[in-house]
Amino acid sequence: MSNGKTRPMTFGVIVGNRGFFPGHLAKSGRADMIAVLEKAGHKVVLTGLEETKHGAIETRAEAAKCADLFKQHRETIDGVIVTLPNFGDERAIANTLRTAGLDVPVLIQATPDTPGMMTIADRRDSFCGKMSACNNLRQFGIPFSLTTQHTEAPDSAVFAKDLEWFAAVCRVVKGLRRLRIGSIGARPAAFNTVRYSEKLLENAGISVEPIDLSEILGRINRMKDDDPAAVAKLKAIKSYVSTSGVPDAALLKMAKLGAVIDHWMAETEVTVSAIQCWTSLEEFFGVVPCTVMSMMSNNLIASACEVDICGVIGMHALQLASGTPSALLDWNNNYGDDPDKAVCFHCSNLPKHFFKETKMDFQAIIAGTVGRENTYGTCVGVVKPGPMSYARFSTVDEEGLIAGYVGEGAFTDDPLETFGGAGVVHIPHLQKLLRFICENGFEHHVAASLSLVAPAVHEATSNYMGWDVIEHK
Repeated sequence: MSNGKTRPMTFGVIVGNRGFFPGHLAKSGRADMIAVLEKAGHKVVLTGLEETKHGAIETRAEAAKCADLFKQHRETIDGVIVTLPNFGDERAIANTLRTAGLDVPVLIQATPDTPGMMTIADRRDSFCGKMSACNNLRQFGIPFSLTTQHTEAPDSAVFAKDLEWFAAVCRVVKGLRRLRIGSIGARPAAFNTVRYSEKLLENAGISVEPIDLSEILGRINRMKDDDPAAVAKLKAIKSYVSTSGVPDAALLKMAKLGAVIDHWMAETEVTVSAIQCWTSLEEFFGVVPCTVMSMMSNNLIASACEVDICGVIGMHALQLASGTPSALLDWNNNYGDDPDKAVCFHCSNLPKHFFKETKMDFQAIIAGTVGRENTYGTCVGVVKPGPMSYARFSTVDEEGLIAGYVGEGAFTDDPLETFGGAGVVHIPHLQKLLRFICENGFEHHVAASLSLVAPAVHEATSNYMGWDVIEHK
């Protein structure tokens, strides 16, 4: 699903059991699931073999014991996996989750029967038990996720993919519910498209910490040229991207800007940022923030331009799911007469991870207004070909909800002569998606990742965050 670096997860495990089904299946199924999770690098929290019958959950007392254990690990459990090696007791599963009150994603897995082992000694009936478990969770109002196939063995290849997908779902949910966004500067007057409701985001667990651009520039003004933070940032910039032909004075300004933003983000404990650019920084400071933002995004600290708060949420969701850098792009141009291709572009702060190769240059669009000498700092290059996922979320203020769309496609190797950072994308049924975007008033900005994680982001945001998100297929 992705080739990024993702942290190990901690899963609470509920082993279902029902007494008149073979108990040895519960015991062996428990061991099988533990082995699979630990082999994948994850930690496991579940009742011991001596604490409950077979280490599974069947009675109300066992459910209470498991729930208490989960409560003790509330801060570390990322998700819960319900494994059904036999039919399982649906009430015990639902009671455990309700009593624990973790409010984390839940995956329901059922182990398949073997045709030659269907006697009373080895018959599982997990196929049927899974329906009963899901029925009860719906009654209890507990959201849950399903495996690709109705029954899957824990050690199967299909479950391995489902486990990777579910881990991504858990990362996105946990990351969004605790997200703090730094809003640096005011929304550019010309961009009504990036308006949003801070209150709706707060209700979803996403906080916005604002700072006026004058405060950032004021802190820069007080910073000496030999300040250790500025010196370190200047060194980092020069090692990050080719700066040939860029004036030293512009590079020092970028270094100070980056150092001040780094300090403020650490001070206020914000995870990601959205920064005012157009065209205040160019007119009154003399550089574009693109390289500084590119470096943050490349280090998995997503940063969006034009104070697009909802845009950086999409970037962060994709990064959480994939473990790789994400970018914010414009749906910008058609590509010839191919209805399923388009040019995605920004001017640009794309992370280096996206490019075949890149260099620092001036911002060709703004230069016509404020002068070339005030617009150094963009990262210029062509996006490398490969699979991609995209996401866009927006607050729909008049309806009091958060909506969005996700999907997958690919950056192609089609020729493209332009400036900034750009790539040609191929998305099946693109015209249908573009119509959906226009009819529903979504922005021209879209977050992108060089990975295939759209289903995980969709599951996390629609099923667990409760947002109105569609997956374009």
